[in-house]
Amino acid sequence: MYFCSLMNSLSNLDSDLFLYLNGLHVGWMDKVMVLITDMWIWFPFYFLLIYWAAKQYGKRAWWVFLALGVVVFCSDQLSSHVCKPYFQRLRPCFNEDFEGLLHLPKGLAGGRFSFTSSHAANTFAIATFLSAALQKFRPWSAILLFFWALLSSYSRIYIGFHYPGDIVCGAILGILVGLVLWKVFQIVQKKVWKSEQ
Repeated sequence: MYFCSLMNSLSNLDSDLFLYLNGLHVGWMDKVMVLITDMWIWFPFYFLLIYWAAKQYGKRAWWVFLALGVVVFCSDQLSSHVCKPYFQRLRPCFNEDFEGLLHLPKGLAGGRFSFTSSHAANTFAIATFLSAALQKFRPWSAILLFFWALLSSYSRIYIGFHYPGDIVCGAILGILVGLVLWKVFQIVQKKVWKSEQ
């Protein structure tokens, strides 16, 4: 009984915080947030990360890119194909209780379920893994990566696709995936690279 009451209180707090944050919109920011959430605007940043990886790892940089693909695959699968079907929490933009209250500069989302945010899971998984991998470029790489993850995740609240709780839990999921796979990468790296010498 207490647990159900606690969960209801957290859900109500999450909804109230979402409505507050989603209500903090300005006309000129709409296009900016839509661009940020679509991710392609970050291509120059992606090229910078590729350059840093190539500079640090040389010919072995492809191992980092392969590992990064595994990181994104794992975080995305856990978020989209495990959490969302299991919890089946409707996105704010599909919540009838919010009808007429939301700011939706991008319209309705493609999928109906929101928990956890795949955007947050994927970006924080990438940020965590690459922050560890790009050791020669700390702290700049970590600052830029987590700023990117935070901003792209916040954009999901701005456009009405996710509650703050979806973002926080997605970020935690992504960080855990990034940390676990960084440890796995280190083990594989030592064994494979040692055998190449």
